[in-house]
Amino acid sequence: MSGPADRPGATGAAIGGSRLTPGLMALLVASGFATAGTIHYQTPMLGDIAAEFGVDAAAAGWVATLSFTGYFAGTVLLVPLGDIVDKRTMVLLKMGGLVAALLAMAAAPSLWALAAAAFVVGTCCGVSQHTVPLVSEWSPPDRRGAGVGTLLTGLFLGILWARLAGGVVAATLGWRAMFVIAAAMVAVMATAMAWRLPAAPPRVHMRYRALLGSMWRLYRDQPLLRHASIVQMLIGLGYGAFWATVAAMLVQLHGLGPLAAGLMAIPGAAGVLISRRAGRWMDRRGPAPVVRAGAAGVIAAYGAFAFAPAGVGAAVVGAILLDCGLRAAVVANQTLAAELVPEARSRSSTVLMAHMWGGNAAGAFLGSVMFAAGGWIAVCAVGLCGASLALLFSWRGPGGAAARG
Repeated sequence: MSGPADRPGATGAAIGGSRLTPGLMALLVASGFATAGTIHYQTPMLGDIAAEFGVDAAAAGWVATLSFTGYFAGTVLLVPLGDIVDKRTMVLLKMGGLVAALLAMAAAPSLWALAAAAFVVGTCCGVSQHTVPLVSEWSPPDRRGAGVGTLLTGLFLGILWARLAGGVVAATLGWRAMFVIAAAMVAVMATAMAWRLPAAPPRVHMRYRALLGSMWRLYRDQPLLRHASIVQMLIGLGYGAFWATVAAMLVQLHGLGPLAAGLMAIPGAAGVLISRRAGRWMDRRGPAPVVRAGAAGVIAAYGAFAFAPAGVGAAVVGAILLDCGLRAAVVANQTLAAELVPEARSRSSTVLMAHMWGGNAAGAFLGSVMFAAGGWIAVCAVGLCGASLALLFSWRGPGGAAARG
């Protein structure tokens, strides 16, 4: 039987007065797992999609492009609403939209109908951007990092699951079946969330236009948020550069096909193992040392990647270090962003995540250009420069104040 803090009528303040129950925390982690991977299922299936609709790879690529574009749009335009609308309402509306859009993808009669539904999936899939602020709000101050790290573990596992399951299900049941399965997973979690997720009334009241405008003032007036966002963007350069070019590198240097590139997701998921540990470290020492360790991990990753022309093992080691470094920094910076201005947690998350995804996109672009111009070592230069700047900026910026705070 659920306690009063678990029922939908309970308020966030009631939970904040005690602690997150294990059952509620497990539900939030499971919801992150079910929703985060919904924009990644199509990645290994684009070849089958192109074949069914009789288009080339470039045209099929619009499915992935629009899904990520939708994610960015949802981050900037919808996530801030969590500060003026009950976060429980936002979570349930997004999950309902996600189920409908996934079923539309499964039944899409044309490539462009599929791409349009993928845009909606991207817009609605950022459920964790509302639950991370909730965990931060409801956790005791000395356990916020651990709580956020636990929640992000579910998210990272969901992304790994999507990359692996998409290929397996498409090969056995067909690509449309994968979207039906994904919709069923989200529908089950939405039902559970409707029953167990407490209400989280907003703390501020303003019009939507003013809400969006306030994010610039938040960015301007909160140096720690600005600092964390820039560091996360610089670290993201290396992440985007690697994943945009690893498949081409494996083909060019080692004659390995797309299956090998897909399997790189397995060592690349090593960050899942350190997310909670990074959160606990932050609870004890503050965010600054965790972020610096993350940047140093990305630098080490590109040191390993420099030897990838000599053997695939170097790429595997680098993928492990890269993911560990990025995830550690994300846990620390996202926890910090959620703590700075309690009444603006959703907007702070929006600022941080927009920077992170901007860094990933810029890294993918720069990495692709540099690979075409100078080969794999040029890609390594992009990632190494980004991570080195992140480490330098974390030492010279206000991170020390965050650690002492």
